[in-house]
Amino acid sequence: MTPKTSEPGARRSGERGPAVTPRRVAVLLLAVFALIFIFQNTRHIRIRLLIPEVTMPLSTALLVGAAIGSFFGAYFMRRKP
Repeated sequence: MTPKTSEPGARRSGERGPAVTPRRVAVLLLAVFALIFIFQNTRHIRIRLLIPEVTMPLSTALLVGAAIGSFFGAYFMRRKP
């Protein structure tokens, strides 16, 4: 038997696409702008975490929120139905 041949431009199983795509560039730019925004807001604020009230830099609260959002976004994007 001869192995199946595919079309010249088709990807085989296990091969990766190009390293730089418009989507990756957009995500990288958004991440850079988010980090610039986060680290420019460094004043201390009071935040209520369910019951206790804590004082922390706004940049820390924004960074924690961005990290949690990134984690859940990556988790739900990688899930296969």
